[in-house]
Amino acid sequence: MAVNTKVYIENWMRGKGKKKINIKEKMALTWIYLVAVLTILALLSIVGYVLLNGVKHINLDFFMQEPKSMGRKGGIFSIIVGTIYLTLVSIAIATPIGVASAIYLTEYAKENKLVKVIRFGTETLAGIPSIIFGLFGFVFFVIFLKLRWSILSGGLTLALMILPTLIRATEEAIKTVPQSYREGSFALGATKWQTIVKVVLPSSTSGILTGLILGIGRAVGETAAVMLTAGSSLGVPKSIFDPARTMSVHLYLLASEGLSKEKTFATASVLIIFVLCINFIANMIANKYIKNTKAIS
Repeated sequence: MAVNTKVYIENWMRGKGKKKINIKEKMALTWIYLVAVLTILALLSIVGYVLLNGVKHINLDFFMQEPKSMGRKGGIFSIIVGTIYLTLVSIAIATPIGVASAIYLTEYAKENKLVKVIRFGTETLAGIPSIIFGLFGFVFFVIFLKLRWSILSGGLTLALMILPTLIRATEEAIKTVPQSYREGSFALGATKWQTIVKVVLPSSTSGILTGLILGIGRAVGETAAVMLTAGSSLGVPKSIFDPARTMSVHLYLLASEGLSKEKTFATASVLIIFVLCINFIANMIANKYIKNTKAIS
C-alpha cells in the first residue's frame, strides 16, 4: 500500500512538472507569435504609409522625364539610370571576389591563424559605419586614384561595403552542402574544382542569392557613401566615369531640403517597388536552380 502511494505521488509530481513545462512553452510561443505579428504590422504600416502617399503621384511622365528645378518638378529618369548603373557596377565587382573568397575559406583553406584573421577582418568590415567607407572611398578612389566623383568610384566603395555580407552568406551556404555530394562527385572521377563548380555551387545557389539580395539592398539604400564618391549629378550618366545620383540620395535631398513632399513619397515608393522586384527575381532564379539541382540528383 505504501509503495502504491509512493508511486502515485511520483506520477502526480511528474504530471505537475509536465504541466508547468507545457505552460512555459505556451507562454514562450505566445510571446514569439506576438513579437512576430508586431514586427509584420510595423513593416506593413511603414511600407503601406509610404505607398499610399506615393503611388498616387507616380505616372509615366515621372519615370520618363528628367528632374527639373533640383527635383521639384519633372521625373526621376536619370535617377533610375544612375541607381541601376551603380548597383550593377558594385555587384559585378563584389560578386566574383566574394564567392571566390568564400570558396577558398570553405574548400581550400585550413583552420589556421591566417584564416581566423581573415574571418575576423570580414566580420569587422561588416560592422563599420557606411560613412567610414564613404570617407575612404572619397580619399582613395576619388582623390588618390583621381577617378573623381563617378559611378566607378561609388561602385568600388559599395563593393567594399557589401563584400563582407556576400562572403559570409556564401560561406554559410557552401557549408550546408552535404559532404556526401562531394564524395559522390569524387567517386565519379571529378576533380575538386569540377566538384565545386558542378555540385557545390549549384547546391548553394539559394544561400548565395540571399547574400546577394542583402548586398543589393544595402547598395540601393546607401546614401552617405554614395554622396561622397558618386556625387549627386542630376544628368543621365553616359559612362561609369560620370557622376550620378541614386534614388536614396535623391530621396534624402528632397526630404532634408523640403523641396517637394509629393516627389519625396513618389521616389520612396519607386525605391520600395524596385527592391521588391529584385527580391522577386532573385527568388525565382533561386527556385529554378533548386529544381534543376533536385532533378539532376
